[in-house]
Amino acid sequence: MLPEDKLNMILARFDELEAAMAGEMGDVAAEDFVRMSREYSEMKFVVTSIQAFRKSRDEMTDLLQMLDGDELDDEMKELAELEVQELKTSLPDLEQEIKLQLLPKDDADEKNAILELRAGTGGDEAALFAGDLMRMYQRYAEAMGWKCETMSASESDVGGYKEAIVKVTGRNVFSKLKFESGVHRVQRVPETETGGRIHTSAATVAVLPEAEDVDVKIEDKDIRVDIFRASGPGGQSVNTTDSAVRITHLPTGITVQQQDEKSQHKNKAKAMSVLRSRIYDAQRAALAEERSANRKGQVGSGDRSERIRTYNFPQGRVTDHRINLTLYKLDKVIAGEALGEVIDALIAEDQAERLAEVENDI
Repeated sequence: MLPEDKLNMILARFDELEAAMAGEMGDVAAEDFVRMSREYSEMKFVVTSIQAFRKSRDEMTDLLQMLDGDELDDEMKELAELEVQELKTSLPDLEQEIKLQLLPKDDADEKNAILELRAGTGGDEAALFAGDLMRMYQRYAEAMGWKCETMSASESDVGGYKEAIVKVTGRNVFSKLKFESGVHRVQRVPETETGGRIHTSAATVAVLPEAEDVDVKIEDKDIRVDIFRASGPGGQSVNTTDSAVRITHLPTGITVQQQDEKSQHKNKAKAMSVLRSRIYDAQRAALAEERSANRKGQVGSGDRSERIRTYNFPQGRVTDHRINLTLYKLDKVIAGEALGEVIDALIAEDQAERLAEVENDI
Protein backbone atom coordinates (compact mmCIF):
# COMPACT_ATOMS: atom_id res chain seq x y z
CA MET A 1 0.00 0.00 0.00
CA LEU A 2 1.04 3.58 -0.64
CA PRO A 3 1.63 5.49 2.63
CA GLU A 4 -0.63 8.51 2.92
CA ASP A 5 2.08 10.70 4.48
CA LYS A 6 4.35 10.24 1.45
CA LEU A 7 1.53 11.08 -0.96
CA ASN A 8 0.62 14.14 1.12
CA MET A 9 4.24 15.34 1.03
CA ILE A 10 4.32 15.07 -2.76
CA LEU A 11 1.05 16.98 -3.19
CA ALA A 12 2.16 19.64 -0.67
CA ARG A 13 5.45 20.17 -2.53
CA PHE A 14 3.57 20.43 -5.84
CA ASP A 15 1.22 23.08 -4.40
CA GLU A 16 4.23 24.95 -3.00
CA LEU A 17 5.92 25.02 -6.41
CA GLU A 18 2.70 26.12 -8.11
CA ALA A 19 2.27 29.00 -5.65
CA ALA A 20 5.89 30.12 -5.97
CA MET A 21 5.76 30.12 -9.77
CA ALA A 22 2.51 32.09 -9.70
CA GLY A 23 4.22 34.79 -7.65
CA GLU A 24 2.22 34.14 -4.49
CA MET A 25 5.39 33.78 -2.42
CA GLY A 26 7.20 36.92 -3.56
CA ASP A 27 9.76 37.43 -6.31
CA VAL A 28 11.68 34.36 -7.45
CA ALA A 29 15.16 34.57 -8.96
CA ALA A 30 15.38 33.53 -12.63
CA GLU A 31 17.68 30.61 -11.81
CA ASP A 32 15.35 29.36 -9.09
CA PHE A 33 12.34 29.76 -11.39
CA VAL A 34 13.97 27.54 -14.03
CA ARG A 35 14.83 24.90 -11.41
CA MET A 36 11.31 24.98 -9.96
CA SER A 37 9.74 24.81 -13.43
CA ARG A 38 11.72 21.66 -14.16
CA GLU A 39 10.74 20.09 -10.83
CA TYR A 40 7.09 21.10 -11.35
CA SER A 41 7.07 19.54 -14.82
CA GLU A 42 8.60 16.30 -13.51
CA MET A 43 6.08 16.08 -10.64
CA LYS A 44 3.02 16.77 -12.76
CA PHE A 45 2.60 13.18 -13.95
CA VAL A 46 2.84 11.55 -10.53
CA VAL A 47 0.50 14.17 -9.03
CA THR A 48 -2.08 13.43 -11.72
CA SER A 49 -1.76 9.71 -10.94
CA ILE A 50 -2.10 10.29 -7.18
CA GLN A 51 -5.23 12.39 -7.72
CA ALA A 52 -6.75 9.71 -9.99
CA PHE A 53 -5.88 7.00 -7.45
CA ARG A 54 -7.46 8.89 -4.55
CA LYS A 55 -10.56 9.76 -6.55
CA SER A 56 -11.11 6.11 -7.52
CA ARG A 57 -10.44 4.94 -3.98
CA ASP A 58 -12.95 7.44 -2.54
CA GLU A 59 -15.53 6.42 -5.14
CA MET A 60 -15.17 2.77 -4.16
CA THR A 61 -15.51 3.63 -0.45
CA ASP A 62 -18.73 5.55 -1.16
CA LEU A 63 -20.13 2.74 -3.30
CA LEU A 64 -19.40 0.11 -0.66
CA GLN A 65 -21.14 2.22 1.98
CA MET A 66 -24.17 2.58 -0.29
CA LEU A 67 -24.23 -1.18 -0.91
CA ASP A 68 -24.23 -1.78 2.86
CA GLY A 69 -27.39 0.33 3.20
CA ASP A 70 -30.94 -0.23 2.07
CA GLU A 71 -31.46 2.90 -0.05
CA LEU A 72 -30.56 1.30 -3.43
CA ASP A 73 -33.09 -0.56 -5.55
CA ASP A 74 -32.06 -3.74 -7.34
CA GLU A 75 -31.11 -2.00 -10.59
CA MET A 76 -28.95 0.65 -8.88
CA LYS A 77 -27.39 -2.02 -6.68
CA GLU A 78 -26.37 -4.02 -9.73
CA LEU A 79 -24.79 -0.93 -11.32
CA ALA A 80 -22.95 -0.10 -8.09
CA GLU A 81 -21.57 -3.65 -7.84
CA LEU A 82 -20.29 -3.42 -11.43
CA GLU A 83 -18.55 -0.13 -10.66
CA VAL A 84 -16.95 -1.61 -7.56
CA GLN A 85 -15.55 -4.51 -9.60
CA GLU A 86 -14.13 -2.09 -12.19
CA LEU A 87 -12.52 0.01 -9.46
CA LYS A 88 -11.05 -3.08 -7.77
CA THR A 89 -9.39 -3.86 -11.10
CA SER A 90 -8.14 -0.33 -11.84
CA LEU A 91 -6.88 0.66 -8.36
CA PRO A 92 -3.91 -1.78 -8.30
CA ASP A 93 -2.88 -0.52 -11.76
CA LEU A 94 -3.02 3.10 -10.58
CA GLU A 95 -1.03 2.21 -7.47
CA GLN A 96 1.61 0.44 -9.58
CA GLU A 97 1.81 3.44 -11.89
CA ILE A 98 2.52 5.73 -8.92
CA LYS A 99 5.21 3.40 -7.60
CA LEU A 100 6.94 3.36 -10.99
CA GLN A 101 6.79 7.14 -11.22
CA LEU A 102 8.35 7.42 -7.76
CA LEU A 103 11.36 5.29 -8.72
CA PRO A 104 14.66 7.22 -8.69
CA LYS A 105 15.21 8.80 -12.08
CA ASP A 106 18.32 8.25 -14.19
CA ASP A 107 19.52 11.77 -14.93
CA ALA A 108 20.82 10.62 -18.31
CA ASP A 109 17.55 9.11 -19.56
CA GLU A 110 16.46 12.25 -21.40
CA LYS A 111 19.83 12.73 -23.09
CA ASN A 112 20.84 11.99 -26.65
CA ALA A 113 23.11 8.98 -27.16
CA ILE A 114 26.46 8.18 -28.71
CA LEU A 115 26.18 4.72 -30.29
CA GLU A 116 29.45 2.89 -30.91
CA LEU A 117 29.61 -0.37 -32.88
CA ARG A 118 32.70 -2.51 -33.39
CA ALA A 119 33.14 -5.77 -35.28
CA GLY A 120 34.31 -8.53 -32.96
CA THR A 121 35.30 -12.12 -33.58
CA GLY A 122 34.40 -13.45 -37.01
CA GLY A 123 36.42 -11.40 -39.50
CA ASP A 124 34.48 -10.14 -42.53
CA GLU A 125 31.25 -11.71 -41.29
CA ALA A 126 31.54 -9.75 -38.03
CA ALA A 127 31.92 -6.51 -39.99
CA LEU A 128 28.85 -7.35 -42.08
CA PHE A 129 26.92 -8.07 -38.88
CA ALA A 130 28.02 -4.72 -37.42
CA GLY A 131 26.57 -3.14 -40.56
CA ASP A 132 23.30 -5.02 -40.02
CA LEU A 133 23.11 -3.74 -36.44
CA MET A 134 23.81 -0.20 -37.59
CA ARG A 135 20.92 -0.33 -40.07
CA MET A 136 18.68 -1.89 -37.39
CA TYR A 137 19.31 1.01 -35.02
CA GLN A 138 18.96 3.61 -37.77
CA ARG A 139 15.56 2.23 -38.82
CA TYR A 140 14.41 2.01 -35.20
CA ALA A 141 15.54 5.60 -34.68
CA GLU A 142 13.66 6.71 -37.78
CA ALA A 143 10.48 5.01 -36.53
CA MET A 144 10.92 6.82 -33.17
CA GLY A 145 11.28 10.18 -34.90
CA TRP A 146 14.96 10.50 -33.94
CA LYS A 147 17.88 11.67 -36.07
CA CYS A 148 21.18 9.87 -36.66
CA GLU A 149 24.47 11.59 -37.46
CA THR A 150 27.54 9.51 -38.34
CA MET A 151 30.47 10.78 -36.28
CA SER A 152 33.02 8.38 -37.75
CA ALA A 153 33.01 5.12 -39.69
CA SER A 154 35.61 2.60 -40.79
CA GLU A 155 34.13 0.38 -43.48
CA SER A 156 35.42 -3.12 -44.21
CA ASP A 157 36.48 -4.25 -47.69
CA VAL A 158 33.42 -6.51 -48.04
CA GLY A 159 30.90 -4.04 -46.66
CA GLY A 160 29.70 -3.42 -43.14
CA TYR A 161 31.85 -1.72 -40.54
CA LYS A 162 35.01 -2.44 -38.61
CA GLU A 163 33.93 0.43 -36.37
CA ALA A 164 31.28 3.15 -36.47
CA ILE A 165 30.16 5.91 -34.12
CA VAL A 166 26.74 7.53 -34.51
CA LYS A 167 25.04 10.28 -32.53
CA VAL A 168 21.32 9.71 -32.05
CA THR A 169 19.27 12.77 -31.10
CA GLY A 170 15.65 12.98 -30.06
CA ARG A 171 13.29 12.56 -27.14
CA ASN A 172 14.47 10.18 -24.36
CA VAL A 173 16.96 8.46 -26.66
CA PHE A 174 19.31 7.15 -23.98
CA SER A 175 16.45 5.74 -21.87
CA LYS A 176 15.48 3.51 -24.79
CA LEU A 177 18.91 2.50 -26.07
CA LYS A 178 20.95 2.16 -22.87
CA PHE A 179 20.29 -1.58 -22.49
CA GLU A 180 21.79 -2.29 -25.94
CA SER A 181 25.36 -2.14 -24.60
CA GLY A 182 27.18 -5.46 -24.76
CA VAL A 183 28.18 -8.23 -27.14
CA HIS A 184 25.67 -9.12 -29.86
CA ARG A 185 26.21 -12.55 -31.43
CA VAL A 186 25.02 -13.75 -34.83
CA GLN A 187 24.69 -17.34 -36.05
CA ARG A 188 24.21 -17.76 -39.80
CA VAL A 189 25.67 -19.21 -42.98
CA PRO A 190 27.90 -16.58 -44.66
CA GLU A 191 27.38 -15.95 -48.38
CA THR A 192 30.97 -17.07 -49.01
CA GLU A 193 30.41 -20.40 -47.20
CA THR A 194 30.07 -23.11 -49.85
CA GLY A 195 29.61 -25.97 -47.40
CA GLY A 196 26.53 -24.49 -45.78
CA ARG A 197 28.12 -24.40 -42.33
CA ILE A 198 26.79 -22.03 -39.70
CA HIS A 199 29.33 -19.49 -38.48
CA THR A 200 29.20 -17.55 -35.22
CA SER A 201 30.36 -13.94 -35.23
CA ALA A 202 30.01 -11.04 -32.86
CA ALA A 203 29.87 -7.26 -32.67
CA THR A 204 30.15 -5.02 -29.64
CA VAL A 205 27.71 -2.18 -28.99
CA ALA A 206 28.35 0.66 -26.54
CA VAL A 207 25.64 3.23 -25.84
CA LEU A 208 26.82 6.38 -24.05
CA PRO A 209 24.70 9.33 -22.92
CA GLU A 210 25.78 12.44 -24.80
CA ALA A 211 27.51 14.61 -22.21
CA GLU A 212 27.24 18.39 -22.13
CA ASP A 213 29.72 20.89 -20.74
CA VAL A 214 27.78 20.99 -17.46
CA ASP A 215 28.13 17.20 -17.12
CA VAL A 216 31.88 16.95 -17.67
CA LYS A 217 34.34 19.80 -17.36
CA ILE A 218 37.49 19.12 -19.39
CA GLU A 219 40.43 21.42 -18.68
CA ASP A 220 42.84 22.26 -21.50
CA LYS A 221 45.74 21.11 -19.32
CA ASP A 222 44.16 17.67 -19.03
CA ILE A 223 44.18 16.87 -22.76
CA ARG A 224 46.80 16.31 -25.44
CA VAL A 225 45.77 17.09 -29.01
CA ASP A 226 47.68 15.47 -31.88
CA ILE A 227 47.10 16.60 -35.47
CA PHE A 228 48.06 14.31 -38.34
CA ARG A 229 47.21 13.38 -41.91
CA ALA A 230 44.16 11.18 -42.31
CA SER A 231 44.52 7.72 -43.84
CA GLY A 232 42.07 5.52 -45.70
CA PRO A 233 38.94 6.55 -47.62
CA GLY A 234 37.34 9.85 -46.83
CA GLY A 235 37.06 12.12 -49.84
CA GLN A 236 39.50 13.74 -52.24
CA SER A 237 41.12 16.30 -49.95
CA VAL A 238 40.83 14.56 -46.59
CA ASN A 239 44.06 12.65 -47.21
CA THR A 240 46.10 15.62 -48.42
CA THR A 241 45.85 17.87 -45.37
CA ASP A 242 46.68 17.51 -41.69
CA SER A 243 43.04 17.41 -40.64
CA ALA A 244 42.83 14.28 -38.51
CA VAL A 245 42.67 14.80 -34.75
CA ARG A 246 43.56 12.57 -31.83
CA ILE A 247 42.66 13.76 -28.33
CA THR A 248 43.98 12.03 -25.22
CA HIS A 249 42.49 12.73 -21.81
CA LEU A 250 45.57 12.50 -19.61
CA PRO A 251 43.89 11.78 -16.22
CA THR A 252 41.97 8.76 -17.56
CA GLY A 253 43.98 7.74 -20.61
CA ILE A 254 40.83 7.80 -22.77
CA THR A 255 41.72 8.50 -26.42
CA VAL A 256 39.45 9.56 -29.27
CA GLN A 257 40.47 9.86 -32.90
CA GLN A 258 38.45 11.66 -35.57
CA GLN A 259 39.27 12.03 -39.28
CA ASP A 260 36.02 11.85 -41.23
CA GLU A 261 35.72 15.61 -41.75
CA LYS A 262 37.99 17.66 -44.03
CA SER A 263 38.07 20.42 -41.43
CA GLN A 264 40.45 20.05 -38.50
CA HIS A 265 38.11 22.15 -36.35
CA LYS A 266 35.11 19.93 -37.14
CA ASN A 267 37.12 16.81 -36.37
CA LYS A 268 38.24 18.30 -33.06
CA ALA A 269 34.66 19.27 -32.13
CA LYS A 270 33.40 15.74 -32.88
CA ALA A 271 36.30 14.15 -31.01
CA MET A 272 35.62 16.35 -27.96
CA SER A 273 31.94 15.36 -28.03
CA VAL A 274 32.80 11.65 -28.02
CA LEU A 275 35.54 12.13 -25.40
CA ARG A 276 33.20 14.01 -23.09
CA SER A 277 30.57 11.26 -23.42
CA ARG A 278 33.10 8.49 -22.74
CA ILE A 279 34.36 10.24 -19.61
CA TYR A 280 30.77 10.84 -18.44
CA ASP A 281 29.91 7.19 -19.09
CA ALA A 282 32.96 6.02 -17.13
CA GLN A 283 31.96 8.23 -14.19
CA ARG A 284 28.38 6.90 -14.30
CA ALA A 285 29.63 3.29 -14.50
CA ALA A 286 31.86 3.77 -11.46
CA LEU A 287 28.98 5.30 -9.50
CA ALA A 288 26.56 2.55 -10.58
CA GLU A 289 29.05 -0.14 -9.53
CA GLU A 290 29.43 1.50 -6.14
CA ARG A 291 25.65 1.77 -5.64
CA SER A 292 24.86 -1.75 -6.79
CA ALA A 293 27.68 -3.76 -5.24
CA ASN A 294 25.13 -6.15 -3.73
CA ARG A 295 22.73 -6.19 -6.66
CA LYS A 296 22.59 -9.34 -8.78
CA GLY A 297 21.63 -9.85 -12.42
CA GLN A 298 21.40 -6.24 -13.46
CA VAL A 299 19.69 -5.76 -16.80
CA GLY A 300 21.51 -2.51 -17.36
CA SER A 301 25.00 -3.35 -16.16
CA GLY A 302 26.45 -1.89 -19.36
CA ASP A 303 29.23 -4.49 -19.38
CA ARG A 304 30.68 -4.37 -22.90
CA SER A 305 32.08 -7.90 -22.54
CA GLU A 306 28.75 -9.46 -21.61
CA ARG A 307 27.02 -11.52 -24.31
CA ILE A 308 23.55 -10.04 -24.22
CA ARG A 309 21.77 -11.19 -27.37
CA THR A 310 21.93 -13.86 -30.08
CA TYR A 311 20.52 -13.50 -33.59
CA ASN A 312 20.06 -17.03 -34.97
CA PHE A 313 19.21 -16.84 -38.68
CA PRO A 314 18.65 -20.59 -39.38
CA GLN A 315 15.99 -20.67 -36.63
CA GLY A 316 14.72 -17.14 -37.31
CA ARG A 317 14.96 -16.22 -33.64
CA VAL A 318 16.39 -13.48 -31.45
CA THR A 319 17.20 -14.32 -27.82
CA ASP A 320 18.06 -11.76 -25.17
CA HIS A 321 19.97 -13.75 -22.56
CA ARG A 322 19.54 -11.25 -19.72
CA ILE A 323 15.78 -11.71 -19.46
CA ASN A 324 15.45 -15.07 -21.28
CA LEU A 325 13.29 -13.49 -23.98
CA THR A 326 13.06 -15.24 -27.34
CA LEU A 327 11.19 -13.85 -30.35
CA TYR A 328 10.75 -15.85 -33.53
CA LYS A 329 10.69 -12.76 -35.72
CA LEU A 330 14.36 -12.14 -36.43
CA ASP A 331 13.61 -10.54 -39.79
CA LYS A 332 11.45 -7.87 -38.14
CA VAL A 333 13.89 -7.28 -35.28
CA ILE A 334 16.92 -6.88 -37.55
CA ALA A 335 14.84 -4.55 -39.74
CA GLY A 336 14.18 -2.36 -36.70
CA GLU A 337 10.42 -3.01 -36.77
CA ALA A 338 10.23 -5.32 -33.74
CA LEU A 339 13.33 -4.09 -31.88
CA GLY A 340 10.98 -2.03 -29.70
CA GLU A 341 9.45 -5.24 -28.30
CA VAL A 342 12.86 -6.30 -26.98
CA ILE A 343 13.69 -2.83 -25.66
CA ASP A 344 10.32 -2.45 -23.91
CA ALA A 345 10.74 -5.87 -22.25
CA LEU A 346 14.18 -4.87 -20.97
CA ILE A 347 12.84 -1.59 -19.58
CA ALA A 348 9.96 -3.41 -17.87
CA GLU A 349 12.36 -5.92 -16.31
CA ASP A 350 14.63 -3.15 -15.04
CA GLN A 351 11.66 -1.32 -13.53
CA ALA A 352 10.49 -4.50 -11.82
CA GLU A 353 13.95 -5.10 -10.33
CA ARG A 354 14.27 -1.54 -9.06
CA LEU A 355 10.71 -1.54 -7.75
CA ALA A 356 11.41 -4.68 -5.74
CA GLU A 357 14.44 -2.95 -4.20
CA VAL A 358 12.64 0.19 -3.09
CA GLU A 359 9.13 -1.19 -2.49
CA ASN A 360 9.51 -1.05 1.28
CA ASP A 361 10.54 2.59 1.11
CA ILE A 362 7.60 3.75 -1.01
